[in-house]
Amino acid sequence: MAVSRRAAVLGHPVAHSLSPVLHTAAYDALGLEGWEYTAIDTTVDDLPALVRGLDLGWAGLSVTMPLKHAIIGLVDHVDPLAVAVGAVNTVLVGPARCGVTLTGTNTDVYGLVTALREGFAAQGRGSGAGAASAVVLGGGATAASTLAALGELGCTSPRVLVRSLGRSAALQEAAARMGVTPRFEVLGATASLGALREADVVVSTMPAYAADPVAAALSAQGGAPSGVLLDVVYDPRPTALAAAWAAAGGTVVGGERMLLHQAAEQVRLMTGRTAPVGAMDAALAGALSAPASAP
Repeated sequence: MAVSRRAAVLGHPVAHSLSPVLHTAAYDALGLEGWEYTAIDTTVDDLPALVRGLDLGWAGLSVTMPLKHAIIGLVDHVDPLAVAVGAVNTVLVGPARCGVTLTGTNTDVYGLVTALREGFAAQGRGSGAGAASAVVLGGGATAASTLAALGELGCTSPRVLVRSLGRSAALQEAAARMGVTPRFEVLGATASLGALREADVVVSTMPAYAADPVAAALSAQGGAPSGVLLDVVYDPRPTALAAAWAAAGGTVVGGERMLLHQAAEQVRLMTGRTAPVGAMDAALAGALSAPASAP
């Protein structure tokens, strides 16, 4: 008999999320009848009641903004990586003596590492290559996951360019927990171009359109970048920064690649099965190319 299990992505807003496309494609490819994955618009205030209502009919949750910090205090266990990063994007539901046990983890780091390795392979360096130098744009939760990913790739002293040093305290604390030593600087659209062009890896974690001034400066000054750019934003696609980077001859990895691989790791954790990445990738490509879709 088919086992019925539920999973969902939580966030606010969340209607635009492509996680249901990815997870549903995985369930279909794995033959998991009775499994369903939905999107639930959830605010920080809504979150405690929703978490209290979880039972063994649930396999897990994907957690997006603005909930990645708030969920930490609502689960029973948080794995060491998520503790270090200070952000949970995945909750696993398991049995306990009296009800369920909830474990928070972070698959964004896995998604970032895997997407960047795709960029290295596209650049001809091989997917096992590392990063000697890196620049991170932005100072939020995804930037913290990026520092962890860069550490896995061998770069423990990246430059972090933020719009306000005064708002980077949480990221600096996360860096200290991870044992990495980034150099924090104020982002200047033109002044920062030298650092961007010379780095092995550039990861933009800035919101949609926030990096457009950097893109404009890059287009105006020219000069070929030497490294791989990963822009985590995938709506619009390509972003202005990704387009400018590619036009200058650089290697670009779209944010949808991170989305794919972090979701594949969630599928593995929630189902106990190897994720069918090919089927998920095909479903993602179809959703992104559909005229009515909003990535």
